[in-house]
Amino acid sequence: MDSLERQMIRAELVQRREEGCDVAALEPRVERAFADKETDAAVFTALYDELDALEPDPSFPYEEPSDLETIRALRPDGPRRMDLDLTDETMRDRIYGGWLGRAAGCSLGKPVEGWPRKRIDAYLESTHALPLDDYIPFTEGSISPFLKTSTRDNIEFMARDDDMDYPILGLLALERHGGELTSRNMANTWLSRMPFHTLYTAENVAYRNFVNRRWPPESALWRNPFREWIGAQIRADIFGYVTPGWPEKAAELAYRDASISHVKNGIYGEMFVAAMLAASFVTSDIKEIIDIGLSEIPAKCRLSEAVHDTVSWCEELSEWEKVWDRIFEKYGHYSGVHTINNAALVVMGLIFGSNDYENGIVVTVRGGWDTDCNGATVGSILGAKLGAGSLPDKWIGVLSDRLMSVVRDCNDNRISELAERTHQVAIQMMLPPAADEEGAQALVEGAAVELRGKWTLDVTHGKQILTVNDDWSGQIELTAFGEISKVRNIRVEGNKVSFVYGVNKGEMVMDIEFNGRLEGDRLRGLCSGNGFEFEMSGVRI
Repeated sequence: MDSLERQMIRAELVQRREEGCDVAALEPRVERAFADKETDAAVFTALYDELDALEPDPSFPYEEPSDLETIRALRPDGPRRMDLDLTDETMRDRIYGGWLGRAAGCSLGKPVEGWPRKRIDAYLESTHALPLDDYIPFTEGSISPFLKTSTRDNIEFMARDDDMDYPILGLLALERHGGELTSRNMANTWLSRMPFHTLYTAENVAYRNFVNRRWPPESALWRNPFREWIGAQIRADIFGYVTPGWPEKAAELAYRDASISHVKNGIYGEMFVAAMLAASFVTSDIKEIIDIGLSEIPAKCRLSEAVHDTVSWCEELSEWEKVWDRIFEKYGHYSGVHTINNAALVVMGLIFGSNDYENGIVVTVRGGWDTDCNGATVGSILGAKLGAGSLPDKWIGVLSDRLMSVVRDCNDNRISELAERTHQVAIQMMLPPAADEEGAQALVEGAAVELRGKWTLDVTHGKQILTVNDDWSGQIELTAFGEISKVRNIRVEGNKVSFVYGVNKGEMVMDIEFNGRLEGDRLRGLCSGNGFEFEMSGVRI
């Protein structure tokens, strides 16, 4: 296959069918095009465009929006913010427990990633490791030598894994932007910190879309048949760690991250996990934690249905293997790296490991599919619930407090240091909004502040003059370059301001997005472009 469309179109057919679209008329045309080796790439482009244009059948029984406002309108009642009664030291221990629990669960599942359940158990039996009560043994020829550092008696640190790269990326973005983190901020963090070849499926597509100047939310949609796969769900943890007892905020931050690469259930998976993590700092009841996670996603989505099914099966059946059979029977048709079926295994692992960290990660990993992702998520939630001091040394001691990563400038990390930095972000996140040091004007709730007029702006490369006209058109005079650029997509919500303008870079125009606040007669915030950011401040003239 010599074109992007040829590579992606089969997966897109499946994705569209799962979203409730009728692909019956298009599928045979796609198959004929594949059968004809002379088919031009333009044919696949046209077929892909037709698939993109499909809408779910009216009989599709689910409500699955991808914008935050509608998601919130369709969610069940829930405790949007809970009373948090933790000492500073306890919060620190619980956050550290989340990091350690995630790393150990990830390391347990890493050697058998993608293996089906029967293959995992057959291997464990052949190595006399059933019932599993430690990391997975290494056998030459059965497990790749590249994975040996994550096997029993060979672990000296948490080996590099994308499941552990993402919490670091999220931490870096939160340290810079705090609760005002935007999807564009997150995209720029990826571009500046992550090598392209270390990203997979939906993340790989989104990164390529960023480079081609397709920014969120378009980056999640354009030629991305993996947009409901597990990639966003595994990025949730950091947003739960920094919002203890605040599931709504955790889900909101997770949404801003997820929507750069995912839609619908792909987004809900990250929101669900982040909200569960936030709740785990307040309640130790796993069923309540799961219910709180569900309260932040649409009640009538496929993910919610799968979670409810799994909870019911766990209550009905006493053996996890029988629950797994039910999950496989109803949800086994999804890709092994889809959000929905893997989330069901996470819920199963949480319930069977509700008061036993080891049982939780072992049951989850033995379930197969995306073993490192699911082991990491279950380990993270149980770790945050129990705290680092309550985790078995057998699982966390071998990690030697080290986590390897490909994130730029963060290649060899102390897990305890990452946890402490996360704790500092959480402290700031929980504080009430600070007043401007010179007294910001009071804002009527829901009212937009006045941006129209002229502003002189200070940026690293010189003065600029921003003009916003009465009809909300605008321009920026780039005085350092002697150019004038049109300002687009001007948005004012309360005192939050955003807009986009272009800077001429020879053969191309580079878009720069401003996100900030208007405080009286002052405007300040951050500008972001292709993987870089700089501060901008201004005053009305």
